[in-house]
Amino acid sequence: MTTLADTLPAAAANTPDRVLVVDGDTRLTCRELHTRATLLAGAMLERMPTGSVVSFMLPNWHEAAVVYLAATLSGMVVNPILPSLRDAELGFILADSGTRMLFAPGQFRGHDYPAMLTRVTADLPDPPETVVVRGPSGTYTDYRELLDSGCEPAAFPVLDPDATRLLLYTSGTTGRAKGVLHSHNSINALIAQLGRHWLFEPGDRFLVPSPIAHIGGSIYAFEAPLLLETTAVLMDTWDPDAAVGLMLAERCTHIAGATPFLAGLLAAARRAGTDLPDLKLFVCGGASVPASLIEEATGYFRGAAVTRVYGSSEVPVTTIGAIGADERAYAAQTDGRAGIADIKLIAHAGAPPGEGEIYVRGPQMLLGYAHPSDEQDCFDAEGYFATGDLGRWVDDNYLLVTGRLKDVIIRNGENISAREVEDILIGHPGIAEIAVVGVPDPRTGERACAVIVAAGETAPDVAELRALLTERGVARFKAPEQVLIWDALPKNDAGKVVKHQIRAALIGRS
Repeated sequence: MTTLADTLPAAAANTPDRVLVVDGDTRLTCRELHTRATLLAGAMLERMPTGSVVSFMLPNWHEAAVVYLAATLSGMVVNPILPSLRDAELGFILADSGTRMLFAPGQFRGHDYPAMLTRVTADLPDPPETVVVRGPSGTYTDYRELLDSGCEPAAFPVLDPDATRLLLYTSGTTGRAKGVLHSHNSINALIAQLGRHWLFEPGDRFLVPSPIAHIGGSIYAFEAPLLLETTAVLMDTWDPDAAVGLMLAERCTHIAGATPFLAGLLAAARRAGTDLPDLKLFVCGGASVPASLIEEATGYFRGAAVTRVYGSSEVPVTTIGAIGADERAYAAQTDGRAGIADIKLIAHAGAPPGEGEIYVRGPQMLLGYAHPSDEQDCFDAEGYFATGDLGRWVDDNYLLVTGRLKDVIIRNGENISAREVEDILIGHPGIAEIAVVGVPDPRTGERACAVIVAAGETAPDVAELRALLTERGVARFKAPEQVLIWDALPKNDAGKVVKHQIRAALIGRS
């Protein structure tokens, strides 16, 4: 099986001037990306053994493509980290992964990353070498200088396509992020599936506003350009009006994103008076996607298919959507049909009749977790992965995801562990009990609501909760957007808070 380490040099030799990545005024061709990745790979091999973890905490910048491909060429395990994470999350990931090299911005959205890294790495017994991209490096390594100092190694390592090559951290139900492991082969299977089902042709152009630290953003930005002969057009900050202009200028054919991306793009396209004539496909997933939004976008973007899909970091693109002209009703009302994954529904005590927990298995699924202890109860005897989501079949072939057993909120496409947030907020002196739950939101997919039993006469508001989380080094996107004060939280006979009752009550009143 070939890997990107084979595909990149072949592309550089056969189509040297084909543009792989567009980032503002920067356009990286096959030749240029291969040259830069080769030099950086040489620098990596001088500093660490093959198989080491290389992390990047970068926005959707072209330098991330160089890092990703350099780590691949040199046989490292690449670990994308969301730039929106802060001290607590970053410290955990760096310690847990044992990363040897970290690439981070100098500044992005007003945040000083070198200052944060100084705080975080001070507590690490073996801190990684930090490389600063697009900013003063201070005491850290400068990206341009590192690239210029690199040299092509005498030989690259021979890669095992089944070996771990990608490490992604995802929010779990225990409050601790879990490291998802993927191989060259699992990602290759995923990309091959997209090539068969998502209307791709050589020369297509994929707008990538979704974070490249997510499995979706990374495959559209780094893998598809080489394996499907497409071009990735990067956006580091979501701006719907700018996205419309960029899609028109670059003639973008594909885009994927959570509910806010589709809603924003639709509104911006209407303002601009365009139906984006080059658009073939919008893939929408990540949280609750209103059927009305899919139907509205399908009617407006007349030349495009717009569909819901379902997947996770563990089993990406479990369903491929409903893209056929005769499937439009299913595109809006379900999460689509299975592609290369096998799906089965297992009866669960907490599920309504006709629904079950979604179990999936397929060649694109994870190898496992970084810590085998995290795999307990995750796989059944047949090797199916237990997603923790509930669903039912529609007309036998189309999956409808109806809810989640696991306690994760998906807001703007970002996973938020409710347990993680609760464990911090319960320390507030004004809180006796707290439950953080997700409720549907037409703009963000879900919003986080903190239901609080006050410890005294007054309870904290949204601003106080946000301030406490910020003080503890937690990313801003995890803060609840709504606070409700209840006299008591519903509990079962064992004293456990019954969140589905809370969620049902909130949905009923919204």
